[in-house]
Amino acid sequence: MVAHSQTILLAEDETAIADAVLYALRSEGFVVEHCLLGGEVAPRLRAGGVDLLLLDVGLPDISGFDVCRQLRGFSDLPVIFLTARNDEIDRVLGLELGADDYVAKPFSPRELVARVRARLRRHVPAENSRKRGDFEIDREGRRIRYAGRALDLTRYEYALLAELLRRPGAILSRAQLLDRAWDDDSDSADRTVDTHVKTLRHKLREAGAERDPIRTHRGVGYSIEV
Repeated sequence: MVAHSQTILLAEDETAIADAVLYALRSEGFVVEHCLLGGEVAPRLRAGGVDLLLLDVGLPDISGFDVCRQLRGFSDLPVIFLTARNDEIDRVLGLELGADDYVAKPFSPRELVARVRARLRRHVPAENSRKRGDFEIDREGRRIRYAGRALDLTRYEYALLAELLRRPGAILSRAQLLDRAWDDDSDSADRTVDTHVKTLRHKLREAGAERDPIRTHRGVGYSIEV
């Protein structure tokens, strides 16, 4: 049994599979919530209180890949994909979008429970307010301070800077930043990332940054030093 009641959100529209997963997880002491549509996932996760997401790729309204892309714009919650697709390209795409694991149907409920346990053990939840050097990120309030001074950021400036601050020093390509910080329906291109990096640099200088913490890696992407 789980040490405390951790909550799993299951997004799955196939009744037989959902019932088997719900039974297996609840039998092991997990609290499990179930939704049928991808559009229901982000609002539920923004409300908080979920420890892991089990996400079907083939949802009837929005692809699980698109749901994961949305999620990574505001959360580092563990995600395990459930899907009938077992092609390598689909597995690679899911992992590149930020999924933590990928389980192909049909699968053993017992194995799935083991994978859920393993991911929960490895995951260190992001604190609501986290310090990264001179930066302080308030993820629930979607605000970032630099050296104690609040940055006046647009929605996408916040998402871009927060994504860089998830892993200081890691180089993220423009394509990765577009996937993680922009909505699916936005008319975005590589130059959009460059433009937002330029405005972020300006706002950081205004906040008193004596050096530019955002590093450009020509032909590769961007990283941030804290």
